[in-house]
Amino acid sequence: MNPTQAAVNTLKAEAEALAALAEAMQTDAALPATVDLILEHKSGRVIVTGVGKSGHIGGKIAATLASTGTPAFFVHPTEALHGDLGMITAADVIIALSHSGESKELAAIIAYATRFSIPLVAITGRPGSTLGKAATQVLNTRVEKEACPLNLAPTTSTTVALALADALAVALMTARGFAREDFAVFHPGGKLGAQLLRVEEIMINQNLPLLPQAASMQDVLVALTQSNLGCVGLTAADGTLAGIFTDGDLKRRFAPDLLSKTAADVMTASPKTIEADALATRAVAQMEQQNVTSLWVLQNGKPAGLLRLHECLHAGVC
Repeated sequence: MNPTQAAVNTLKAEAEALAALAEAMQTDAALPATVDLILEHKSGRVIVTGVGKSGHIGGKIAATLASTGTPAFFVHPTEALHGDLGMITAADVIIALSHSGESKELAAIIAYATRFSIPLVAITGRPGSTLGKAATQVLNTRVEKEACPLNLAPTTSTTVALALADALAVALMTARGFAREDFAVFHPGGKLGAQLLRVEEIMINQNLPLLPQAASMQDVLVALTQSNLGCVGLTAADGTLAGIFTDGDLKRRFAPDLLSKTAADVMTASPKTIEADALATRAVAQMEQQNVTSLWVLQNGKPAGLLRLHECLHAGVC
């Protein structure tokens, strides 16, 4: 067999294993029971453990759970023998990964869970193993053979374990009603964080060019020039935004008698606005749809800031 065919066979084997697992999960009560178990222990955390390749998968599982609303961290079973068992409390739920279910390094954690009545969830391909028998719930990966041609290197078993834990994380997200807004709290950095930024986090909110709509055009032009933001906000007597005057308005409405008018005479009424707690991505979409490059930001109906396309570009939202 050539290397390319071996690679293709590996992908097919793992895909078939995932398809078989998805079909089995339609009627397997263990997954919803595990979701309920974790939700019932809302004052605790999920402790993920495993050794070798299962340990690497366990680290990713803990990170996925933690970033999607389920407090979790990874405890290495060897370190647990030397004091890290103290990280686990009776309020927690343990998820232990072992394809064979006979990893000797897990013995101390299994014994600890039994002694202190800590719920133990096993992710294993052998429900009748030592780990499976000790577990409160068993998430059976149903993997009988690895994609490795020697049936030795963890391949299909780790892929399926990871996918099964992803399914658990998504089920927990759904059960908790975890929304984009919640997701943003745990992902403040990078492109994903930028997409989840709120308008109030990147808007200009200092030295805003705001004047009453009764202001003279002389004052408006001074504010327009000094702010260098491209527009001036004009407020009604109650502090709400009545209109705006922009650089573009100046070009369109320039006339010999302009300085004899008030802002209310020439302003653009009903300006384009957005709420402070809206997602910045929504603001960008609104600017594109309305063919504008800035939006006045409202909070409780009154101007609280100004958001320009420039701020969105700088924050990586666009």
